[in-house]
Order: sequence, then C-alpha cells, then structure tokens
Amino acid sequence: GYAHWKGQVLNSDELHELYEGLKLNKVNQYDYVLTGYTRDASFLAMVVDIVQELKQQNSNLVYVCDPVMGDKWNGEGSMYVPKDLLPVYRDKVVPVADIITPNQFEAELLTGRKIHTEEEALEVMDMLHAMGPETVVITSSDLQASLGNDYLIALGSHRKRDGTKMTQRIRVESPKVDAVFVGTGDLFAAMLLAWTHKHPNNLKVACEKTVSAMQHVLQRTIKSAKAEAGEGNKPNSAQLELRMVQSKKDIENPEIIVKATVL
Repeated sequence: GYAHWKGQVLNSDELHELYEGLKLNKVNQYDYVLTGYTRDASFLAMVVDIVQELKQQNSNLVYVCDPVMGDKWNGEGSMYVPKDLLPVYRDKVVPVADIITPNQFEAELLTGRKIHTEEEALEVMDMLHAMGPETVVITSSDLQASLGNDYLIALGSHRKRDGTKMTQRIRVESPKVDAVFVGTGDLFAAMLLAWTHKHPNNLKVACEKTVSAMQHVLQRTIKSAKAEAGEGNKPNSAQLELRMVQSKKDIENPEIIVKATVL
C-alpha cells in the first residue's frame, strides 16, 4: 500500500539454505506450515519439496496455503504476481495443501471456472477439493449477500479425505468496511489456521471466530485511522496499518459478532 519499498525477494536457493540449517539442528519438526505472498516460482516449487519432506516425518502435518495471486477491483480481476506462478500453484502447491484460502478471483484462476452464483462457487470448491485440499475457504467474493450490498460473502467447504463423501459447507456474510486495507488476507489465513486447529471438525465455528476476529481488527483500525486522519480527510496507508497488537484480546478470544450459515 506504500509508494516505495525496498528489500529482496527470497529465492529457492536461499530458502533451501535456511531449511538445511533447521535440518542440521534437528528443529525441522512442525505441526503446521503456512505460506502466503511470494513472487518467485522456484521458491514456490521449493516450498512443495519441503512440505513433502516434512509430511514424511509427520503425517499429521497440516499445510495451509494462501494462494496469493491477485484480486478484483471494480469487478475486473488482475494478477499482481508473475503469471508463471499460476501453473505452479495449480499443479504442484494446491495438491499438497490441506487448507487453501483463495479469494474468488484466485479460485477462478486455479480452476479455470468463473463464479457468478453461489451454486457455481460450490462447484468450484468441489473442483478444488478434487485437486487435494480437505478444506477450501473462498475468503471474499462478489456474490450478492442476502443481508444487502454492505455485506461481503465468504464460503467454506470441508471434506474429509477418509473416503466418506460428507462435505460441510458454510456461508459467512460480514459487514464491508469502507477502506483499502493491506494484509487482511494474511491475517485471515493465519486466524483460520489457529481456529481450525482448535476446532478441527467444525468449520462453522472456525470461520465464525476467524471472521469475527477480522471484524474486531478492521473496526478498530478504521476507527483509529479516521481519528488520526482528522475530520473529512482520507486515511493514508500508514494510518490504515492493521491494529493487530491493540486487538490481541480479540484475536485470542473473539466475541462472535458474525454468524455462519450451514448450506
């Protein structure tokens, strides 16, 4: 969200070197792996190798992948990572993931299917399940909410890999907040990891806690951003930094202010 940025993009060799260090010290024992924004296809391919190796050591390891590739603005989707990441996500990363959290545009990219209705969204989630993940959450969509235009729809689907065809599907409608925040997708994926860990067989509760925590953080952020910007001024990127630390209690134990509907 800032006009300038500095630093380096980690490549696969550098990631591999870090992982080798963890291995040499025998601290590469993990229960969860979470990946988000990356710009380098070789880095992503290396993530897959590492996840597969970690899963050989711990068959219960859960890999949460936020396939960050792009988003829609005013109905038009565009990618903000290099296009060569799409086939790597689709063919290599998603098949080893247990939980994925694409937005609507990313779900459409991964499946090659457009979503216009809730029914089509459920079909797309089924296609994503078929690629590998047990849990698919479309974190945001342009679908019409029953509560009105001021609400945003997220959809979730959980299907066990044990051969039973039982699928739990849910819809969550949360109030839109009139600002452009950066990092909401990262926060969503991290919260979903935490709450699916606490409620592994109840996607409804996990999503209610995730989305409720998000609402607490966003409401606190917009309130203090407007106060900092002053009457009639639009808050800038610095003022719209998510108030994570100030929301510690809401993140740890969110009051449920957004309910999910079981479909």
